Amino acid sequence: MALFDLLGRAWAMGVVWQLHEGPCTFRQLQARCDGISPTLLNRRLKELRATGLVDHGPAGYRLTSLGDALYDLIEPLGNWAKEWADAL
Repeated sequence: MALFDLLGRAWAMGVVWQLHEGPCTFRQLQARCDGISPTLLNRRLKELRATGLVDHGPAGYRLTSLGDALYDLIEPLGNWAKEWADAL
């Protein structure tokens, strides 16, 4: 339930989704997450780092191996959501 609580927070899954494309700086990630405030992005990054899903290094923020494994689990939901949206 702790994972669903974390992922249910605004932009948590979006940050994981965007970081799957590769490491990026805070500003690059903010641009990828169109519409997120710096305060909210900072909060989500702190939470995701504290849970071991995201790390920060010389290239910027990136998914850890746990974060990559999580993306592999949620990626099919993205495909399903696109089909669902088209059906609506």
